[in-house]
Amino acid sequence: MEKFFTIAGPVKPDKHYYVPLSTRLSEPELYELIEQEKYFILHAPRQTGKTSTVLNFARELNNQGTYTALYVNIESAQALRDNIEKALPVIIQEFHTRAKGLLPPEDPIFTIFESLKTEQVPAGSLLATFLNNWATQSPKPIVLFIDEIDSLIGDTLLSVLRQLRSGYDGRPHAFPQSVCLIGVRDVRDYRIWSEAGKQVILGGSAFNIKAESLRLNDFTKAEVQDLYLQHTNATGQQFSDDAFNYAFEITRGQPWLVNALAYQACFRDVTNRTTSITKEVIERAKETLIARRDTHLDVLIDRLQEPRIKNIIDAIVTGIDTSCNFPSDDIQYALDLGLIARRNNNLVIANPIYQEVLPRELTYSTQLTLPQQQAWYINTDGSLNIHKMLTEFTQFYRENSPIWLERFAYKEAGPHLLIMAFLQRIINGGGRINREYALGRDRVDLLILWKTQRIVIELKIWHSATKTLLNGLEQTARYMDTSHATEGHLVIFDKHEKSWDEKIYNRQEQIGNKIITIWGM
Repeated sequence: MEKFFTIAGPVKPDKHYYVPLSTRLSEPELYELIEQEKYFILHAPRQTGKTSTVLNFARELNNQGTYTALYVNIESAQALRDNIEKALPVIIQEFHTRAKGLLPPEDPIFTIFESLKTEQVPAGSLLATFLNNWATQSPKPIVLFIDEIDSLIGDTLLSVLRQLRSGYDGRPHAFPQSVCLIGVRDVRDYRIWSEAGKQVILGGSAFNIKAESLRLNDFTKAEVQDLYLQHTNATGQQFSDDAFNYAFEITRGQPWLVNALAYQACFRDVTNRTTSITKEVIERAKETLIARRDTHLDVLIDRLQEPRIKNIIDAIVTGIDTSCNFPSDDIQYALDLGLIARRNNNLVIANPIYQEVLPRELTYSTQLTLPQQQAWYINTDGSLNIHKMLTEFTQFYRENSPIWLERFAYKEAGPHLLIMAFLQRIINGGGRINREYALGRDRVDLLILWKTQRIVIELKIWHSATKTLLNGLEQTARYMDTSHATEGHLVIFDKHEKSWDEKIYNRQEQIGNKIITIWGM
């Protein structure tokens, strides 16, 4: 069977191309934590390879023979929410199920599981009792990897964390020698509502025995190239240097995106192995992923409704000044989810694909209900009449902005999102829009690519003549220069209490050899 790029489930080295799992984490560090009997956290955004890495490491530990290692995924208990009496038996059952696939039949975990079913152990101590009995009878120290820990809810999560903490002093002879909790977030970021206690409990206080927090990083550029070259070595299909570079540029090494791009390019778009994968093929694959709204991207979008995330993304989309004081925990939470990144001292969307997905998704329903049609703005030679388009948008904004902006959950970014929705509806199917925005840039750069046209549209919020107009003209001219634009436009939204006649205008200015049309609204 031909290997392929996997986009669902753990990596299977015999079936999938993969980045060597030993390079994803420092194995010496893992061994040191285990030898020192530490309890620690492994966290990373979804679909970055946590499960694959840990499963293979657990198998490696068992093969070496020093420890009994078990990986268990406890997500199945999520549906039971705060019901400890039902959730804990489900978690113990998961231990038994996983053990059948990873441990020899003579391991004492199986007899302990059967005997525990006949005992009347309270749910509040069921996990601790189970682990104590297992560790006491096990001929080897136990190393436990518990995945999807942060999928648990409320008192069930509190109970699991506290039972792990309660047996900590008994390790390694009466409790697992080392426990690794695996999730999207670090345990210190858990804000757990206890229904029983009617209060919020912080994860750090519920599990204060944590020694380390490890984060699984995205692929490096070299790892992306190595992954793609595995396909070349297996099939002979080549990737151009531009394809390697562009794939890394638009994914920033996010593992699911890296694999999804290559799968779409090599197994859907270009199946003839004598045809090379070029930058243009990767670009088409990117557009397909965005349009298809795969599960990975849908899960990402769900996070945009959380208030902690909404405030940060709202500011990033508008590019407002970094003087906004977001709680450091909220920023770290967004970083842990993989939605944003720190780059050049700015908070930015984690990668260009997410940067493209977020405004499209935030304006998806708006695009569907806007009355605009692409044909209205196409010249007889097939070129895009951007002047007519922006003239029409100005009138649309004047007449409809109070109603349309109210529909957006992202209030600060509302004007930016509305014009992006307007443009996206027109551009879809005939060209594309590249977006650049980041916290503190005080602007949003749009580059419309339509046949041979390269049109820059700079979006700004009015502050003052110097800060907004002069800076905006200079910024637009620079972006036109770097993007080889054929024309440039500066759109300024004025949120002050003024009449529309005062706000709305358009005129042209020349900066160096660049002619820029200014649109006030």
